[in-house]
Amino acid sequence: MLTALVTGSVLAPPALAAPQDPQPPSSTAASATEQHSLRSAVTDENFYFVMADRFQNGTALNDDGGLGSDPLVSGFDPTRKGFFNGGDLKGLKDQLDYIEGLGTTSIWLTPSFKNRAVQPEDGSAGYHGYWITDFTQIDPHLGSNDDLKALIDAAHARGMKVYFDIITNHTADVIGYDAGERAPYISKDEEPYRDAEGNEFDDRDFAGTGAFPALDAATSFPYVPMVPEADQALKVPEWLNDPTLYHNRGDTTFAGEDAYYGDFFGLDDLSTEHPRVVSGMADIYKTWIADFGVDGFRIDTMKHVNDEFWQDFGPEVLSFAQEQGKDEFFMFGEVFDTSKAFTSQFTTRNRMQSVLDFPFQSAARGYASQGAPATDLESFFAGDDWYTDADSNAYSLPTFLGNHDMGRIGSFIAADNPGAPEDEILARDTLAHELMYFARGNPVIYYGDEQGFTGPGGDQDARQTMFASQVGEYLDDDLLGTESTHAVDNFDTTHPLYTGIKSLAEVTAEHPALRNGAHQHRYAADGPGIYAFSRIDAGDQREYVVALNNSTEPQTASIPTYAGKRSYGLVYGDAADRVKSAADGTLPVTVPALSAVVYEASGRTPHSKEAPAVTLQEPLPAPEDNGRMKVAADVDGSSFYEVSFEARTTDGVWTNIGTDDNAPYGVYHDVSGFAAGEALEYRAVVLDNADHTRTSGQRSASVPAPKLSMNLPVEGSRVQDDVDVTATVSPERSDYAVTLQRSVAGGEWTAIGADDSSPTYTAVDDLTALNLGEGTEIRYRAVLDGSVSDLRTVTVGSTVDQPDTVAVAGSLDSELGCGADWDPTCDQAQMRFDEATQLWILEVADLPAGTYDYKAALNRSWTENYGAGGGRDGSNISYNHVGGPVRFVYDHRTHLIGTE
Repeated sequence: MLTALVTGSVLAPPALAAPQDPQPPSSTAASATEQHSLRSAVTDENFYFVMADRFQNGTALNDDGGLGSDPLVSGFDPTRKGFFNGGDLKGLKDQLDYIEGLGTTSIWLTPSFKNRAVQPEDGSAGYHGYWITDFTQIDPHLGSNDDLKALIDAAHARGMKVYFDIITNHTADVIGYDAGERAPYISKDEEPYRDAEGNEFDDRDFAGTGAFPALDAATSFPYVPMVPEADQALKVPEWLNDPTLYHNRGDTTFAGEDAYYGDFFGLDDLSTEHPRVVSGMADIYKTWIADFGVDGFRIDTMKHVNDEFWQDFGPEVLSFAQEQGKDEFFMFGEVFDTSKAFTSQFTTRNRMQSVLDFPFQSAARGYASQGAPATDLESFFAGDDWYTDADSNAYSLPTFLGNHDMGRIGSFIAADNPGAPEDEILARDTLAHELMYFARGNPVIYYGDEQGFTGPGGDQDARQTMFASQVGEYLDDDLLGTESTHAVDNFDTTHPLYTGIKSLAEVTAEHPALRNGAHQHRYAADGPGIYAFSRIDAGDQREYVVALNNSTEPQTASIPTYAGKRSYGLVYGDAADRVKSAADGTLPVTVPALSAVVYEASGRTPHSKEAPAVTLQEPLPAPEDNGRMKVAADVDGSSFYEVSFEARTTDGVWTNIGTDDNAPYGVYHDVSGFAAGEALEYRAVVLDNADHTRTSGQRSASVPAPKLSMNLPVEGSRVQDDVDVTATVSPERSDYAVTLQRSVAGGEWTAIGADDSSPTYTAVDDLTALNLGEGTEIRYRAVLDGSVSDLRTVTVGSTVDQPDTVAVAGSLDSELGCGADWDPTCDQAQMRFDEATQLWILEVADLPAGTYDYKAALNRSWTENYGAGGGRDGSNISYNHVGGPVRFVYDHRTHLIGTE
């Protein structure tokens, strides 16, 4: 059977066979097998995402978690946003009427396992659930395991599901190092892993094999892991107390190799390459399924875990859940990235069911809040083909507008539209929700958004309580659509956003095609204005036309449909009750400003008389991902069709690689599991709306060679002495051995080293023995078999004396985890020096949205500091951040500091 993985670009185009003519209608054995576009078990859920500590306080008896009255021990302080505020599982259960009334079908809980109550280094508490010490217990601040069972049973009795937010990447910060707490990262090339006998090895060679070398905590790691005696049996299950099951390499910078191996602000990073960790994590979460009836998982930090872990963990846990009768069990991962080429790898190559749709969040904000052209949405939804394979597609993606990390949609809209009247802010908020509910995917409401919660940013600023708050920062928030404040409970079922979301849930429940029907692009204005699409169920064949308008004026458009001279009735919005399509099928629709309308056709789409011709385009490697082949087909018709794609190796068995139900038709076939140069054949079959089929001719292509990319040195930089030279390969394989080469002053290429340690291939070039003159040009490249990377050109030159430390000191420091803003001594604000680039860098994985001021402060004081334009004691630098990752860079040669 044909199976594979993904990524790429090639040195030369693949060999292609001449296309064959489309085949006549046929049902012979030689024809491809027609299929309907997949609808997984979960394509019609309405999620309500809630942080238990911040929702409702059902009982004050568990507020301090049984740890006493000292907030620095118990973590409970209802006056501080970074501490437990008092919400619990009983409170959630008490408010199920409110949650269900919104149209919720699934409750998604933030991590609720027992946490380290306080981590002093972070100056805050584990109210959020991401500092787990015991994976078998509910955190006592939130209640008990019995409270969870009662909540799940009560939700199930109402027909609602309960999802857990789970973590496999790390535990609480318990392990320290012989070099001190939260030490800087040491790469695998600098200090390889060693087995218990002292032999060097690459852990990636063992990932996914079920085997792993024996290790010795004292000698196998770059740092010696140190666990305080009082904490040596702290973690549950017991196997988590074995320090050799962690990476033990120091803190991550969230880039390159250390994004997989480094500790997140000290959190103990599990060795997910180790089979004991894989099986242990699977066993933990199987227990929650079997004993408590959990309906699914949202998985934290998925992109920071190696592929092999997911390829084992996902299918095993899903199979177990289905054996327990959980036929609709569903898992989706957090992959914080807006590139579909990247996020889709986790549902294709890594065999997971779904991922959170971060690209949708960005596109929805752009359209509803920032006035982006409607054509941006057209391009966005056209990219859904990245997710299509034999067992998953974009219809199962949970879509959202904001969350507990990046911030709330109300906050984004207010920031994007300063000075706008409240009715416009509210209309844009509603428009964003309309897009989320009517487009493909499973909409997620972040608790409080339905009450108009805002906040100045993300993280702690977006985690307000639904019950009356005592947190001063929250009491200053301006809630949308209400005169209420956070000083009182906010469970108002008459709030305009609550009633609006409830209405959206009711309309989509009454018209299921609006949730899981095919999503077909119809119309997009060149600028702000109407974006329109159809939703149509493959069985019912009744077309719905959805039209949204992000302009501040009413807009009219003629929208293509599948049927001419057909009456359409209004099912949602403020518009004419009935409209009729012209003979050419175009439907005249007027949409009010910042609104949406939905029309339903009066009958089925006319049946095709015969299947249309289908022609396969030339299969080509996707430029965005060298491990995937773009396979597309042209269909000669204008009705509702579904196109299934098949692939095989030469003389192999034809295997389905995905079915697309909206034009343009295509899939991105994951070929990363095949050898470079291997021949593949493709074909497609179209299924029309009357069950006629037609198969295309075949086309052939070759799997592209791996693509090498240089990472260091930085292009155009000045170098001397030892130069770090690094490269990566796409698609990555643990058996690669990459050679790094150098050319001096245009001369011959000379090998400076070879590396077989993935995922980053490194050599150190010692220039001292070459006695090169100032200004000499050096080029570097990487070579793997016949593949050659891009070039990096640098010049030999001296560098300036660097300070001991540089801090990003500013109004963002508290968001970085500092005890106060403008603190040049804070550890979390300190930048790291990159020898290769001579730059100071601070990578922030998730800075909340907001406007910040900052400067560069040297040597942990204000004695020497640089601001705007690199001026000493210069003015503050202002930075407006949309939320998410950011990279601060300081160059001591120019004294300039900025963001990337």
